[in-house]
Amino acid sequence: MNHKAQVQLETHTVEDTQQFGQLLGKWVKQSGDPLCIALIGNLGTGKTHLSQGIAKGFGVTEEITSPTFAIMNTYDVDRTHLYHFDVYRLDDISELENIGFYEYTEDCVSIVEWADKFSDELPDETLWIYLTRIDDTSRSITLSSDYLTKDDLVDIGGPYVVGN
Repeated sequence: MNHKAQVQLETHTVEDTQQFGQLLGKWVKQSGDPLCIALIGNLGTGKTHLSQGIAKGFGVTEEITSPTFAIMNTYDVDRTHLYHFDVYRLDDISELENIGFYEYTEDCVSIVEWADKFSDELPDETLWIYLTRIDDTSRSITLSSDYLTKDDLVDIGGPYVVGN
């Protein structure tokens, strides 16, 4: 987790986590730049809730579900795409090639749940998000990037930024 820019956040409810995701999704949509959003955290830390918020903030209006079995969901928004991966069930880099992973994570906007399984395979334009359980509903969230600046991360984190 040693990246150039890092910011600490906290959310205290599922709704907070989704609201933070919406802020991030809106920020990404407005920037218009490609970004891979890498989500890392144990089972039950809120990766899917965060993904739902990101997609909603990006402009997705359809139901947003984790692609645990499909591996990738594609959402179309205003002639742009959001690619949502869940790589939990994959074990080998060759499986990434088989699903076109690199096509959908480079020069695109994508979310990758369980990104730490293939951290070396993600593009330079990655925002790393580490989710840690504080208690049943509260989460500590670290935003980390070599691509985005600390000011970008503070903008993205909005009211959820703590201790920076």
